[in-house]
Amino acid sequence: MSSNYTFQTKLLHNNQKFDPETGAVSVPIQHASTFHQKDIDVFGKYDYSRSLNPTREALEEVIAELEEGIRGFAFSSGMAAISTAFLLLSQGDHVVITEDVYGGTYRMTTEVLSRFGIEHTFVDMTNLEELKEAIRPNTKVFYVETPSNPLLKVTDIQAISSLARQHGALTFVDNTFLTPALQKPLSLGADIVLHSATKFLSGHSDVVAGLAVVKDPDLGARLAFLQNSFGAVLGVQDAWLVLRGIKTLQVRLDQSVKSAKKIAGFLNDHPSVKKVHYPGFADHPGYKIQKMQAVNAGAVLSFELEDELSMRTFVENAKIPVFAVSLGAVESILSYPAKMSHAAMPASEREQRGITDSLLRLSVGLESADDIIEDFKAALSAAGKTKHSILQRG
Repeated sequence: MSSNYTFQTKLLHNNQKFDPETGAVSVPIQHASTFHQKDIDVFGKYDYSRSLNPTREALEEVIAELEEGIRGFAFSSGMAAISTAFLLLSQGDHVVITEDVYGGTYRMTTEVLSRFGIEHTFVDMTNLEELKEAIRPNTKVFYVETPSNPLLKVTDIQAISSLARQHGALTFVDNTFLTPALQKPLSLGADIVLHSATKFLSGHSDVVAGLAVVKDPDLGARLAFLQNSFGAVLGVQDAWLVLRGIKTLQVRLDQSVKSAKKIAGFLNDHPSVKKVHYPGFADHPGYKIQKMQAVNAGAVLSFELEDELSMRTFVENAKIPVFAVSLGAVESILSYPAKMSHAAMPASEREQRGITDSLLRLSVGLESADDIIEDFKAALSAAGKTKHSILQRG
């Protein structure tokens, strides 16, 4: 891949631009589970597809180049990527982790790692003093989501990575919300960058996949050993779908980010909306850090209505977004974190973190922002009328 090209061009003009054998401008899908070996003592590059497959390898090479790392790994889901990275830890180790982390990561940390004697502490990683107080002699990983899910808190990747190095710990960064098009954690000091490639990278709600990228060869070798041992690798059809989705990543994000900013502004000014969480606002606590470490604020935001009744009425009346789990697709997706992405987190823990029963998360797709705003105006009006009616009856 030429270092002279911009990121947008690199999405298309990379080492997988065409098949060197046939000239085909699409990566071949190699379904083989096993490969013939010509010598009893020296095996070829490929022997068994769990260990390495040409189609999966193509995706792993592309994501490594885009994240400016040296080695990539493709997994069967985002949680498979995260879980395999956590297998770098051993009994007695300690993890410091973002407090409003994705629910699946919370579940993995609290209900699985804890069974193997791996300790954890949740902290507000936007507060470096609180983070420093959580560090123990056995702290081995700092786990970061930025912007966080679902409250869009912004963590200083460079500061966290520097602190981790001082204590001999690794920094993991979940870059799902922004992708390497908008943020490159490895260049800011992180050791492993993780993705649910189900989201923006593939972008079409038609594949489940996870990715990881490292910048250190020794760490890459350790993660490769775990990928092969654990075996939660991405299938070739799904690897091909992610490769196809990546080609349009920049244009999709450009449109979605532009619309997200406009919709966030509308919601922020609406009297029925209690609070909007979006790091593109100048008064967002992480605005300056976001501008420093990322291209822009991304295409995901969350907002709180006055109460759960208002939230329910709004969801019932919003017509354009899909009401569903997930994000990062061509269609806008409206989610309810309390019962979707963070259902694994107990209600008391959600409330403590500010994930209320009136909070909604919006991943903005490729529809007209004006159409979504008109749709939301009607839904918010319906929510207001419902509440007014109940108050009158009361």
